[in-house]
Amino acid sequence: MVNKQTVDEQANRKASTNLTPAQEFLQELWEEHLGYEFDTHNTEDTLATMVEDAYVNHIPVMTGGVGKPALREFYSKYLIPQIPPDTELTPISRTIGNDRLVDEMVIKFTHTVQIDWMLPGIAPTGKRIEVAVVAIVQFCDDKLAHEHIYWDQASVLVQLGLLDPATLPVVGVDSARKALEPNLPSNALIDR
Repeated sequence: MVNKQTVDEQANRKASTNLTPAQEFLQELWEEHLGYEFDTHNTEDTLATMVEDAYVNHIPVMTGGVGKPALREFYSKYLIPQIPPDTELTPISRTIGNDRLVDEMVIKFTHTVQIDWMLPGIAPTGKRIEVAVVAIVQFCDDKLAHEHIYWDQASVLVQLGLLDPATLPVVGVDSARKALEPNLPSNALIDR
């Protein structure tokens, strides 16, 4: 499931924004790209949305690739087959410029499969993960040119039980939940 929002909520969000036709095109292309990754799981369709020398960089763990041959290998061996079946993307905010889109979202899944694109070398734990993600997508010639994807890896490792939040200034699922609900308590790490 790419998007937890209903079709009506998506239509209302899109209708409430005053996008230029060029910005609407970028938004639709990004949504199409995400659909190929997370819904239809189709590597070739995903790559068709991208320029020849596109690159993807998952910043926290440096996974991805540069150029379509490397991206084909990354998408077909790691990303697409290693998306947990219960994955949900919940949008928080989206900013669209003339040639760039920035998406803030929360990804939720159960760690039931190997996820080398996010957790290289970590065997499935069966634990539920919720993490805020930011994608910065650059476009060129009406296609995706590159993606910089950021998330709080410490939060993920806390949720898996691999980092101890009692001994480090890190939190687990609370950081994703705070991204969705800003009125949750602040400064808990300072106060301890």
